[in-house]
Amino acid sequence: MKRRDFITLLGSAAAWPLAARAQQATGKVPHIAYLGALSPATLDPRQIEQFKVGLTENGLIEGQNIRVDYLWGEGSPERIQQLAFELARLDLDVIVTAGPQLVRALLATGTKTPIVFAILNDPIGDGFVKSLAQPGGNVTGLSMAGTDLESKRIEVLKDAVPALAKLMVLHDPSMGGTAFAEVQAAAQALALKLFVVETNEPARFAEMFAGAMAQGVNGIATMASPIFNFQRKQLIALAAQYRLPSIWESSAYVRDGGLLSYGPSFPDMYRRAAGYVAKILAGRKAVDLPVEQPVKFELAVNLKTAKALGLNIPESLGLRADEVIE
Repeated sequence: MKRRDFITLLGSAAAWPLAARAQQATGKVPHIAYLGALSPATLDPRQIEQFKVGLTENGLIEGQNIRVDYLWGEGSPERIQQLAFELARLDLDVIVTAGPQLVRALLATGTKTPIVFAILNDPIGDGFVKSLAQPGGNVTGLSMAGTDLESKRIEVLKDAVPALAKLMVLHDPSMGGTAFAEVQAAAQALALKLFVVETNEPARFAEMFAGAMAQGVNGIATMASPIFNFQRKQLIALAAQYRLPSIWESSAYVRDGGLLSYGPSFPDMYRRAAGYVAKILAGRKAVDLPVEQPVKFELAVNLKTAKALGLNIPESLGLRADEVIE
């Protein structure tokens, strides 16, 4: 072999992603699993697409040098618990998931398998990690803690609807209550009254909306919840029925007819979660991998819905939007 070719080969080897080099050293094809709260039909398809992009960026190709199983909770807490116990019995290298209910279900099994959460509101408040810098266990990933998302959503809705006076806030109690302080502070700053509805039972959604209307609400903000996401078409239909301007956690709601959304780019967070997988497969421990925060945020506006509600979205808000549906 010529010296030039040998140097080129060394350079190429140095550029190989860590996970790919680790697999070559052991000869074992890594086996990971993704546990989702929803279903393939209700999850924003960009999230899994970008997770696969992230794997590829780290030299991990499904069906070639990594095996990935996808399991879906279908919006059922009982099914999520069942799947969590099934995963705990398997010899997996990593489990990827999103949301406190799923992390809680996995930890309840006593599994020692590293768990990577692609999306989580407050892992410290939920008791999953000791700190963002030093998780302290077998759980790490990406968190939205400290991003003031709930207050920013209310501000965006008020910008879009200056007449907003009394806001219905839909909260899933299984998500914890650490973000309530943000909601209350934003409402106080904007001189808004709040009507808080706590439920994670889809059968009660219609009743809750009717009750909120009786209290004189003229807008709705939903706090983050996989159950709300799974049932988002029902919630969007109720908001339309009562002609309530709405803001949601992700652009998937806006594509389905919601008025506004503001939040981190979930697809980007899924892509970055794949980086955690690669590091763990290369030998890093979850305990040594700090929890990271989103770096990309998205504002989406549905002008069709605005027109149906008789609203004129301010031009400044439209110019700020990353996605506009006309």
